[in-house]
Amino acid sequence: MALPRLGIEGEWFQGTDGRRRLLRGVNLGGDCKVPYTPNGHTNIPTDFSDHRTVSFVGRPFPLAEADEHFGRLKAWGFNCLRLLTTWEAVEHAGPGQYDEEYLDYFATLCRMADDYGMYVFVDFHQDVWSRMTGGDGAPGWLFDAVGLDFTKFHAAGAAHVMQYKYDFARGGRQEDTYPTMTWSQNYKYPANAIMWTLFFAGDAFCPDFLIEGRSAQTYLQEHYLGAMEAVAHRVRDLPNVIGFDSLNEPGSGYVGLPLSYRHVGPSEKNPIPARPGLAWSPLDGFAAAQGLARELPEMQIDWDARAVVKKRDVLVNADGISIWREGRQCPFERAGVYRLDGGEIVALDEDFFVARNGRKWNMDADFMGPFFAKVAKRVRAINNDWLLFAELDPGAGFAHGFPADTPERTVNASHWYDIVTLSTKRFDFPVKINPYTGRTTEGADAIEASYTRQLGRIKDASKTLNRGAGAPALLGEFGIPFDLDDAAAYKAWNAGDRTDGPWEKHIIALDLMYNALDQLLMHSTHWNYTASNRNDQAVGDGWNQEDLSIYSIDQRIDPSDINSGGRALKGFVRPYARTIAGRPLKMKFKRETGAFRFVYEAEGDGDTEIFVPRLQYPNGYEVEVEGGTATRDDENQSLKVHAVGSRKVAVIIARK
Repeated sequence: MALPRLGIEGEWFQGTDGRRRLLRGVNLGGDCKVPYTPNGHTNIPTDFSDHRTVSFVGRPFPLAEADEHFGRLKAWGFNCLRLLTTWEAVEHAGPGQYDEEYLDYFATLCRMADDYGMYVFVDFHQDVWSRMTGGDGAPGWLFDAVGLDFTKFHAAGAAHVMQYKYDFARGGRQEDTYPTMTWSQNYKYPANAIMWTLFFAGDAFCPDFLIEGRSAQTYLQEHYLGAMEAVAHRVRDLPNVIGFDSLNEPGSGYVGLPLSYRHVGPSEKNPIPARPGLAWSPLDGFAAAQGLARELPEMQIDWDARAVVKKRDVLVNADGISIWREGRQCPFERAGVYRLDGGEIVALDEDFFVARNGRKWNMDADFMGPFFAKVAKRVRAINNDWLLFAELDPGAGFAHGFPADTPERTVNASHWYDIVTLSTKRFDFPVKINPYTGRTTEGADAIEASYTRQLGRIKDASKTLNRGAGAPALLGEFGIPFDLDDAAAYKAWNAGDRTDGPWEKHIIALDLMYNALDQLLMHSTHWNYTASNRNDQAVGDGWNQEDLSIYSIDQRIDPSDINSGGRALKGFVRPYARTIAGRPLKMKFKRETGAFRFVYEAEGDGDTEIFVPRLQYPNGYEVEVEGGTATRDDENQSLKVHAVGSRKVAVIIARK
């Protein structure tokens, strides 16, 4: 298809044909976090001992199945892919040993995406550092390089890992062993926090800690950037590949945290509400890593109190297991953060990670900004046209916005979720209670307005990018769990209900989110499409019981129907203006009636293209254009609009 290459102009993506693009895409896919061979789904036991010999060829799907999945995504109107890969997928075998077969496979996927009219930006994905620390991302040999023994993490309580905590013989959802959506708590656990601190701030906090003659920070970042370069070389000449994500949802480690502070609620040191899980301080983490037992508060949602409160105290690392390898010393102990004294840990510098010489450390300005610059420099040395899709630590919010020295041609690729729905797998409609803040929101209009405000703050963070010229805000991730309410929709499906009834909550939730995106004229990539998804609460997207895929093979009952397998399609398969010959002004879709209105200020002689899905207009549609003419292409679910004698054009679509 040879899509025109995209650049940016203010808040818009703009093609070499002069037309602006509204990117509405999807993350492909949720199971790219784990190996294909052997199957790395987290509902399958493993001790990760094969981490050097795994293969990710086949994630997100085998090439033989690619046409089916790409065809489905095109039929649903997506024009962009946030295509997942991981550092481990590229460099799992050892330092500098790149998986050439995987790189060939990944490049082929990118080329095929162009045939289906899809732009691609490459997402080097991670969650809580690695599979060995409860998530995905970094290869296992990095722990050896740093001096950590990942085989000890579980026994020492240093990581919360499904493959160690889950009872595979029992199966099903297990709130007592591996509670819902608890993987993210690993950011606070020591195995994670130590690695993130070294990766972003090792030069600041322990510059004398060397790996193969280089500082730990340099060693880690250079290998990460080397893996990124290996992918970049493979896709450098593909015009539909528009750039690279900096790093998915990076962690801040211990940067900015007082050494002994445990966050159990809003305070002067941290005004945000507490989150469920263990309330670790950095000192607790260092102690547990050294093999010292620690008693920590465990926080939990109290729905009656509408708050996160202390549930109990939990003893961590009762068996006194150190995660440091024999003969290796914690670099932070050597740097003077703490010392061990008679089986106890003693804090030596409470503000070590907070400030130095009277100046407070700032994660974004001091560490993320320089990292963004490195990523942009390295990939643009291979293709100078590429955009940088930048992400900050999602747990830190936008208190400071993007760093002032963020490179030019950067896209704000931040993420957003309805955190209550995501973490509890409940969408309580029409009355929503937020147990983290105690707030209640009632009614569709109020919920949509809340979503719009939250997304608006993310969009506003783009204004200072690119030397004040602004930048596109592309919501890199958003979505909902499909196993809401203890998988009620799956139970109805298994009982034979093929109507939209079981998916009503899902449709409403997604509709409200997309309404907010439309109001803000905001770009997005939905999380996610997983080809291997199952209607099984232990499996879902194949990773830590997440289940946000808009497709499931268990619902693909009619191979001849491109929509078969889709979940809650009416919530996200909806009309939108995807190519605009001018400047977009307003866009609104009313799902209940099918009424769609798009207004733009015309520029140039090109056509504006609107996706008009048959799913929303099964009996056809009527169109009215104020200030132009329209040409229908029903086979491709497209409406082309040409401005005639007017600067302002309004397109109105209605169901027949």
